[in-house]
Amino acid sequence: MEKVAEIVVYGAEQVCPSCVNLPSSKETYEWLEAAISRKFPNQPFTIKYVDIFQPPEDEEMKAFAIRVIEEDLFYPVVVIEGEIVGEGNPKLKTIYAKLEKYGYCAE
Repeated sequence: MEKVAEIVVYGAEQVCPSCVNLPSSKETYEWLEAAISRKFPNQPFTIKYVDIFQPPEDEEMKAFAIRVIEEDLFYPVVVIEGEIVGEGNPKLKTIYAKLEKYGYCAE
């Protein structure tokens, strides 16, 4: 594996207006964490949840949270190493493929 991937899920307490009947951002974050851990056991990664309306002091995360709001992106927005890999209803296949590019191997 080349490096430990950083995954950030940007979302909000309220469900995205265009994403009615989908899981909340927080539920998606928890689901992703569990799914990635199962797919790539014993392969470390970091995953963070960022509330777009109450972002942390980190300038990069704060700037991206503002972008999600201003550009009306469908949240949750899943970002791996600075690249958007899913919006609204992220697809595991796409996320797994991106992680495999970083050297993660399914076991």
